[in-house]
Amino acid sequence: MSRIDDLIKGLCPNGVEFRRLATLGTRNAGISITAAKMKEITVPDGEIRVFAGGNTIADVSYNSVPSDRVIESPSIIVKSRGHIGFTYYDKPFTHKSELWSYSLNDPCINQKFVYYYLLTQVDFLSKKAKATSVKLPQLSITDTDDLNIPIPPLEVQEEIVRILDSFTQLEAELEARKKQYAYYRDSLLTFPEFGGGQLTLADIVTKVSSGATPKAGSTKYYYSGTIPWLRTGEVDFQNVYDTEIKITQAAVSETGVKLVPSNTVVVAISGATAGKSAVIKVPMYTNQHCCNLQINSKVAEYRYVFYWLAAHYEELKSLGRGARKDLNASVIKSFPIVLPTLEDQHRIVSILDKFDALVNDISSGLPAEIEARRKQYEYYRDKLLSFEELPA
Repeated sequence: MSRIDDLIKGLCPNGVEFRRLATLGTRNAGISITAAKMKEITVPDGEIRVFAGGNTIADVSYNSVPSDRVIESPSIIVKSRGHIGFTYYDKPFTHKSELWSYSLNDPCINQKFVYYYLLTQVDFLSKKAKATSVKLPQLSITDTDDLNIPIPPLEVQEEIVRILDSFTQLEAELEARKKQYAYYRDSLLTFPEFGGGQLTLADIVTKVSSGATPKAGSTKYYYSGTIPWLRTGEVDFQNVYDTEIKITQAAVSETGVKLVPSNTVVVAISGATAGKSAVIKVPMYTNQHCCNLQINSKVAEYRYVFYWLAAHYEELKSLGRGARKDLNASVIKSFPIVLPTLEDQHRIVSILDKFDALVNDISSGLPAEIEARRKQYEYYRDKLLSFEELPA
C-alpha cells in the first residue's frame, strides 16, 4: 500500500479521470447455442472455450463455432443473467448470446486493472439486476456500458494488478491443496495396499432407511420447530451437526419421519447432490431422498465407509436411473466396497481424518484460511481501487 500511496501522490495527487466502460474498447456479441449443443460439441483439450451463465463452460474445437465470433484477444466477460459477475480470460473464446464481453485496446489501460475494478461493482450490479427482473436477475448492456471506470496512470494500474494477482495466486494454491487431499484420499481407497474381500454395502449395514417430508407450508410441522431435519441439498461430503430447516414435535408424531442415530452414513438419492455422502453426527430426521446406512461396527468403521463412498462418488452417481438419474436404496445397497480388516480400516480413517480436519475444518482448516485470505483480498482490492475523480 505504501508504494501505491507514493505513486498516487506523485502521479495523480488531485484525482484521476473516469471514463465509461463502453469507450475503453470493443464490446463483443455472443453466439446462439443451447446447453445441449455445448455438451454435444465438447472435446478434450478443445482450443475454444464457450462461456454460458454461471460457471458453465465447454471447450470445443475451432470448427464447432462460427469463426467470426471467436474472440482471440484477452477480454472481460460479463455474466449478465442469474449470478451476476465478471470473468477475465486471455485465450480464444466465445460465449452465449445473453452474455457479452469487452476487449480493451487502449495502450493507456491495463485490462486486468479494469477487471479488478469491475469486481468491486458486482454487488451494485446484482441489486440492479434483481430490481429490473421479477424472475431471474438480468443486466442490460447499458448497465455495464455506462459504468464509470477510474483511469489512473498506467504505472499505478500495473502495480495494483501485481498486488491483486499475488492474492488470487495464493488462493489458487490453497484450493490446489484441497484437490491434493482429494487425490490422496481417492488413491488410498482405490488402490489399497492390503488384502481384503470385496463386499457390497448391504453386507455391512444393520439397517437401511429413508425419511419423509412433512406437508410443505404447514405451520404445524415447521413453525418454531427445533428438531433437525436433513434434506439432500445439505449432503455434501461432510459431518452434519445441524440442519437449515427444523421440524416440530407434531411432525415427528404425525408424519412418516424416522429418527436416524448419530454416526449414520447418508447418501443423497436425487437432486443436484445425488451420490454425495455425509455423516450424521447427532440424532436427526431426514427427508425421503436420503438413504441412511447404519453401519455394523463389528465389521466396518463407519468413517471408512463414508470415505469409500466419497472416493467413489462418480461411480455411484453414474448408476442413477431415469431422466433425472436418481439412485435408489437397492442400487446403493448393491454398491461394492473393498473391506480390509478393522485394524486397517481404523488406520486409514486416522490418516484421512487428519487430512479432513486440515482441509475441511471450518475453524482451523483450509476453508478458514481461504476465507480469511478472500476477505483480506476483498478489503485490499476495494481500498486499492478507490479513487477520487478529477474536478471538472
